[in-house]
Amino acid sequence: MENLVPTQLFSISLVNIHGDVNIMGDFAAKAILVVNTASECGFTPQYEELEQLWQRYKSQGLMILGFPCNQFGQQEKGSDQDIEAFCQLNYGVSFPLFAKIEVNGSGTHPLFRYLKSQAPGLLGHQAIKWNFTKFLISDEGRKVERFAPMTKPLALEDKIVQILATSPTD
Repeated sequence: MENLVPTQLFSISLVNIHGDVNIMGDFAAKAILVVNTASECGFTPQYEELEQLWQRYKSQGLMILGFPCNQFGQQEKGSDQDIEAFCQLNYGVSFPLFAKIEVNGSGTHPLFRYLKSQAPGLLGHQAIKWNFTKFLISDEGRKVERFAPMTKPLALEDKIVQILATSPTD
């Protein structure tokens, strides 16, 4: 049964910010940080730290995936092209961004449905409370950890370094 978990995860379809279809397996890495993002949020400056982590560790096996979402305070109103331009212009974002999605409710994207089932939040609640909730996937997809929006990306650096150091090489 344990082997099914990564299979489920890595077969999930994703649409990138340019409209191209991928599967999660296309982004398999030693450590994968998945974040629901927004351009008009108090946590938006976290893009800068996400990009710092990406630049430092992408060559060692870190993948960062950003998923814009407009479900919290209508803080991601722009088109996918507007979002990409904003992220590049203001924060130099070069890690993969995806088409705007929903992370809660009946329209929840399958990736976030999966991640929430593997790492529920406080008191076992699965709902994502706000923008910039983070999920760190490791152990070839068998381990998922969840971090609150107020957890700054650089606060995860030691954990990421540990995962990268202990993960088997390809």
